[in-house]
Amino acid sequence: MLQFFDPEADVAIKRRRLPHWSQPGVVCFITFRTDDSMPRSVINRWETDRRSWLVRHGITPTADNWRQQLSELPLPLQQEFDRTFSNRWHDELDACHGACPLRDPSNAMIVADSLRHFDGDRYDLTDFVVMPNHVHLLAAFPDESSMLTQCDSWKHYTATQINRSLGRRGRLWQQDAFDHLLRSEEQFLYLRRYIADNPRKAKLRPGEFLHWTNSAK
Repeated sequence: MLQFFDPEADVAIKRRRLPHWSQPGVVCFITFRTDDSMPRSVINRWETDRRSWLVRHGITPTADNWRQQLSELPLPLQQEFDRTFSNRWHDELDACHGACPLRDPSNAMIVADSLRHFDGDRYDLTDFVVMPNHVHLLAAFPDESSMLTQCDSWKHYTATQINRSLGRRGRLWQQDAFDHLLRSEEQFLYLRRYIADNPRKAKLRPGEFLHWTNSAK
């Protein structure tokens, strides 16, 4: 049975470059991307526009508590911020910047096999899509430390295998993944559709992506 975020229950927050929230058994939406998937020029424009939006709404972007300030805005403005900058970020990912090593079916299969390998043992996986330069997945983990440990394991193993297949060395993945604890069944169904529709949205052809779902979950 799927579990969703309980604001009354304990939640672990670990900070790396991004904050990571975890709650045992709760379904999480995770995105990790290749190191060259977001050009610096794109990131700079995105960050500049985000800072401008925050300043226009009375928030100091450099303040440690800017997210708290954002949460105190009227809900429609919070939703506008999320739609504007989350959607734009994902649109840039779908533009397939960088070398896109996962467009090669053999490399995509390395990632897919790694994701499925411990399904039902270390985690419960419901959906994923391997795009040319990023991966989206939905999974639940049994305890507070499992998610980050498993993401590190996925990235380390797949980077080693894919680099070997490409005859190259160096970083393949960005250091931190993006993760979000799901709050409702409606959000789960929305993100399940998002994962399934992502290749079509990015105008990919068959063979340029790999989608998997466990419809029984």
